[in-house]
Amino acid sequence: MIGWSRRLFAATLVSCALFAAGCSAGDDGPPPAEVVRQEETTSSALADGKIVVASNVAYPPFEFSPRKGPKGFDIDLMNEVAERMDLEVQYRNVQFDSLLRGLSSEFFDAAISGMTITETRRQQVDFSEPYYNVDEALVVRSGSEIESTGDLAEEVIGVQGGTIGQAEARELLNAGDVEGVRSYRTIGKAFDALENEAVDGVVYDLPAAQSEADKSGGELELVEVIATGEQYGIALPKESPLAEPVNEALVEIKEDGTYEEIYERWIGRPPEEIP
Repeated sequence: MIGWSRRLFAATLVSCALFAAGCSAGDDGPPPAEVVRQEETTSSALADGKIVVASNVAYPPFEFSPRKGPKGFDIDLMNEVAERMDLEVQYRNVQFDSLLRGLSSEFFDAAISGMTITETRRQQVDFSEPYYNVDEALVVRSGSEIESTGDLAEEVIGVQGGTIGQAEARELLNAGDVEGVRSYRTIGKAFDALENEAVDGVVYDLPAAQSEADKSGGELELVEVIATGEQYGIALPKESPLAEPVNEALVEIKEDGTYEEIYERWIGRPPEEIP
């Protein structure tokens, strides 16, 4: 009887302790919404309020790294996305060819690095909705009679070998819309050739083309933006729960004017079209 009484007393104490813990949980524990957030998500970012974003910080104006940390179009955009998701961003500088492997292994939560959305890459990762149209541009000498690619039938254009600009120039050549194409090892040499009248125009990535025109002191002029149909996206691990909130944030950014501000700040001109 004494042993049974002791067991009953111990059980009563445990019951009281559990009751007390249950009563105090509503006062001291996290709110129900936070409990659901932590229990239902498979994303550590959504659980701890931090998102680890990888980028190859060597592609201005999209990302580059001055002393005070990464800057650029992609960085400003990602900061806006994270802020609207109520997340703190932690950036990691990763070689471009390691970004997809890192996402597949979930070493980081997202990657933004001027990455073109392709079907091959979609086999390894998921992408957000497009955030940037990858356009080329035609730059000519100021005062030239060339106003568009339609005026190149008897002209020669310069490109950097292995770039989208070269591919676009080859299409113009094959269609008979340009007299000739000269390929250079660097884009700097192509623009030097333009200034020295060795070629009549240069086709290159829009941001860099605009930058060359701006710093030429009026010697060069960007006359046409050439749509390529390619687009950049934020890369995410397959079936990431971050995909929906990232896309929702992008929609807000595009609709409230923030996207245009970021675009003009880094590209140097208003967007022809918002993706």
